[in-house]
Amino acid sequence: MRLAVVGHVEWVEFARVEHVPQSGEIVHALETWEEPAGGGAVAAVQLANLAGSCLLFTSLADDALGRGAREELEARGVTVHAGLARGSQRRALTHVDEFGERTITVLGDKLFPSGEDGSLPWEELARCDAVYFVSGDVAALRTARHSQVLVATARELATLRRSAVQVDVLVGSGDDAGERFEPGELEPMPRIVVTTAGALGGWIRPGGPFLAAALPGPVSDAYGCGDCFAAGLTYALALRKPVDEAVGLAARCGAAVLTGRGAYGAQLTTDDLPDDLHTG
Repeated sequence: MRLAVVGHVEWVEFARVEHVPQSGEIVHALETWEEPAGGGAVAAVQLANLAGSCLLFTSLADDALGRGAREELEARGVTVHAGLARGSQRRALTHVDEFGERTITVLGDKLFPSGEDGSLPWEELARCDAVYFVSGDVAALRTARHSQVLVATARELATLRRSAVQVDVLVGSGDDAGERFEPGELEPMPRIVVTTAGALGGWIRPGGPFLAAALPGPVSDAYGCGDCFAAGLTYALALRKPVDEAVGLAARCGAAVLTGRGAYGAQLTTDDLPDDLHTG
């Protein structure tokens, strides 16, 4: 099975704190770490953990953080196809509070891939069983549409609107204003819309409500839950599973990463899957 993600990468510095600082306040970190993350990276690693490999089409700066991001992602099973971005690698600072909630400050412009970048093997997307579109330009999205299944995030509604392509599944959030979607916002409409609502589960349209998965351990931090959910959904749809079964796996992926440190500490792997969800 061939899977791909089109999206951005950020170098993220994490600080676990008792609470997020208020205006003028100084807080002390209880723990710190850093790793390449961002929506494209997190989803690509989750797919690699489930399927054994994943292509990532992205953009990276030619600096120490950009090169380090490539090396770490490839070490996690991701094949990185990266256009060369000008300037510095985008960074982010993430506070993780006592309840596991993450609060993010982004430093720099989003470095997303362009479908007009001839240095990248965009033709590979037409051979993919499924692609998850996290970010990119209109040309990248239209190329991703050549895959058998296209999943996209509602965070990129502006790009989806300009492209005028129909996505198979749009993933949004009822809790995050930047990922809300209402009927009529896209033409053509996505075939299926999945809206998440954290511990409440979410809603499939058409379909109905779904329940959140049980947590496999205590909450650590919420970073990456949404992208792991979308990656699990993409993986199951590539296996031609019905959408309700695909959402069930997606919910498990989101719940699992919630119990680990950072983006990768507790991602679901192929060893955690039942036989009917293995790639063979």
